[in-house]
Parts: sequence; structure tokens; C-alpha cells
Amino acid sequence: MRTVTVTGDPLTLDDLIDVAHGRARAELGPDVAARMAASQAAVAEAVAADAVVYGVTTGFGALADTRVAGEDLMAMQRSLVLSHSAGVGAALGDAEIRALLLLRARTLAAGLSGVRVELPARLLELLDRGLLPVVPGQGSVGASGDLAQLAHLAAPLIGAGRLREPGGDPAGRPAAEVLAAHEIDPLVLAPKEGLSLLNGTEPMQALLGFSVHDANLLVTVADLACAMSVEALLGTDRSYDARVQALRPHPGQLESAANLRALLADSPLLASHRDSRHAVQDAYCLRCAPQVHGAVRDLLAHVRGVLDIELGAVVDNPVIIDGEAMTTGNFHGEPLAFAADILAIGLAELASISERRVDRLLDPAFSRELPAFLARDPGMNSGFMLAQYTAAALVSENKVLAHPASVDTIPTSGNQEDHVSMGFGAVRKLRAVVANVRPVLAIELLCAAQGIDLRAALAGPGPATSAVHATLRAAVPPMDVDREVAPQIEAVAALLPDLLAAAESVTGRLR
Repeated sequence: MRTVTVTGDPLTLDDLIDVAHGRARAELGPDVAARMAASQAAVAEAVAADAVVYGVTTGFGALADTRVAGEDLMAMQRSLVLSHSAGVGAALGDAEIRALLLLRARTLAAGLSGVRVELPARLLELLDRGLLPVVPGQGSVGASGDLAQLAHLAAPLIGAGRLREPGGDPAGRPAAEVLAAHEIDPLVLAPKEGLSLLNGTEPMQALLGFSVHDANLLVTVADLACAMSVEALLGTDRSYDARVQALRPHPGQLESAANLRALLADSPLLASHRDSRHAVQDAYCLRCAPQVHGAVRDLLAHVRGVLDIELGAVVDNPVIIDGEAMTTGNFHGEPLAFAADILAIGLAELASISERRVDRLLDPAFSRELPAFLARDPGMNSGFMLAQYTAAALVSENKVLAHPASVDTIPTSGNQEDHVSMGFGAVRKLRAVVANVRPVLAIELLCAAQGIDLRAALAGPGPATSAVHATLRAAVPPMDVDREVAPQIEAVAALLPDLLAAAESVTGRLR
């Protein structure tokens, strides 16, 4: 198992995914304490001088003009964590919490927050021991970051909130009991430390990161599913010709078209009708696949760039620069909100065009002599009729989820925070869209494989799609007589990485 060393420098998406899924552990770099010392000293000096520093010697949000001094400074930080632990709804999963612990430790380790090294060290200790804070999934408006979620993440550090133990109750136990059982003393927060645990965009970062990782697979699987549908529908690859694609050289479009050419290379099914007059040009769902899939790829590339910047950003407020406490708005989630919204729109379209190919495969009016609903004995059998219903339902659900969250705002904190991003809502919706796209693509793959089976007397698929077909059929036999379709969809959805690997064993790495 590899180790991700947290130094305060930018993390990568691979770091995030590997730690979140237990494929890597994280440890604090040896120089982090020194890196954090100067800003911590600056906060101590401001307290000693009774200087006016937001969140250190003042209240928070709309209470920024309220001075706090003396013994109340440390109590105020604890009160902040407790009062902001106001989330509701189903708790985030283990992978999300591991990601949050890693990302929040990274931000603090950057050394601009004015806090002790014990804070990121304790976050990583909880991560290493598998003691995961219970964090509700609702309650953030995405400004000042995701305050409620980060408060619930921070509460166990001071012996409040709840912790999940490995193999324990998913609802967790009181953190004080768990810490005592593991001989961990709760922390007593110093000035500014409660605030620095709460300000930030890490929950948005984590969920967006998971979606980007998943979308990287889905955009290529969409090309794969389309290639098999082209074969099953006796379509043509003429529109994917590099000379045609070069006339409109959007990067994603070029990548998708190149994938389709590689996947369809040397296909006997295509060759069997290449000179036929039946397919002067295909329907848009086939012919325009590089343009639609490619546009999603271009959105994904932009979102990946936003995420890469965020994984190295300092999103606290205030920050300590050259010994000076400087107020900032870097915690505002707008870049992440926009990124999540546009990716949700793109992925919704990826599923939408896939569903259109499914419908074409099932409808004998358009499938070029395939039997109705791909049933070998239509009427007696209904074939994949209801699979299209499911795809249609998921696509329609995505249309609602694709409504942008970032166009909304609502004032909070006595109108001090008068414009918010709704970024956490955007990334939560995006996760739902991603979850819907996977079974839609699985349905297309199932139907395309059945269509290829039904063309066996004519010709077989190409080398790449043959490898995919064989991998799929090893898990899901053809449906010669009706049987439950849901387990077939689930099996193929779980198999997507293996199907892509099968294609790449022939084509080399797809784009």
C-alpha cells in the first residue's frame, strides 16, 4: 500500500481516490510543524496584543464586530464547533469521510491558518485508525465553505459528536466514548482553531473528485457502447473518419471519434454492408456520437482543471500571510458549484443519447430487421422492452437533477453572507446523476450485445468489440427466453471497468 505524504502542497485526484477507498494511507510530512509555526506564532501575538482579528478576538459571521477577550477566547472556539454542528440527513459514507479527513489536514498543513500541527495530525490519526466522524449530508449552502459538514468532522477532535469504528454501528457512538476506548485525549482548541477547522470547501472538493473519477470511466464506456450499437444496427463508421472530424477540431470530439474508429476497426459486421444502399447516413444518436460524447469530454477536462486547482488551494479565512491576518473569500464555493452543474448537464446528455440508441435497437421500425425488443420469440417474450423504460426513467430523472444549483442563493448569517454558492447541493446532485448514467450505459451494452448475437448469421463484431462481448457474456448469458432483467443490468454496470479493459487489450489505451 502506498503512502500519501501530507505536506500542505497540492494533492492529486489519485491521492484523493486511493486514500478514500483504502488503497493508500496518509501521513503528515516531517516538515509540516515548521511550516505551520510562523502563522501560529502570529495568531498568538495578535491575542497577546488584543488586536482585532476576525474569528480570533471577535465573533463570527454577523457577529464579527463583537469583541471577545481573555478566558472566553478558547471557549469561543469550542462553542463555534458545537453550534455549527447543525447538519441533517443521511450521513456521508466512509469513503467521503476519509477524503474529508485527508483534504482538511492538507489545508491546515499548508501553514497559513495559524493553528497547531496537532490539528492535521489528529485528523490523520483518526483516518489511520479508521475512526470516522459521522457527518450528515445536508445543511450546507456552500459559502464560508461547508460549515455544518466540517463542524461535524471537527467535533470528535474535542470529544463531541459521533465516531464510527471499523466494523461498528454505522450510526457511530459518542466520540468521547470512542476516544477513551482508544486512549486518545480530546483536544482543547486554541484561538482560531475552531474557525480553521470549519472554513473550507473540502466536502465539495471530495464529492466533485469522486464524480470526476467516475466520469472518466463513463465517457469512454459511452464510446464503447456506441461502437457495439453501431455494429448491431448495421450502422456506418464513415462519419467518424478523421478527415471529417478535423473540420471541427474540438479536442473531446477528436478523442471520441478516434476511440470509435479504434473500436470498430476490422469489424466484419461493418464490412458486411459497407457498400449497401440501406445506410446512406445514420441517425444522430449514432452519427453525432463524437460531437455529443466529445462535448462531455471537454466539460470534464474543464472540471478536472477546477478540481486540480482546488486540491492545492488554501480555503480558510482569515489566513496569515507574512505575519498579517488577512480576510479572504476563498472559501466561497462558486467555482466548484459551476463545475458540478456543468458536469451534471454533460453527463445527463451522455445518458440521453445512449437511451436513444437503446430505443433504436429495440424498435423494429428502426433497427434494420432486428426482432422487436431483441426477443427471439417476440410476443411470447418481451425481451428488453422494460429495460428501455428504466433507461428513460433515469434519463428523465437526470433532466431534473441537471437544473443548476448555482443559480440559486439565499442570505445567511444575518445577511453578512448575502450571496452563497449552493455548491454542496450541486455536487450532491452530480453524484446522483453519475449514479444514473452507469445503469443507462449498462442497458445499452446489454442490448447491443443481444443485437450482435442476433446478427451472428450475417457476421461477427470486430476484434475490440468481440473482446468486450466475450467479457460481458461470461457474466451475463444471452436472453433467449425472458428472465429477470434487473440482475443483468446490475451485473453489467459492475463490469464496466472490465469491459473497458477488454477493449483496450485489443486497441491499446483508449482516450
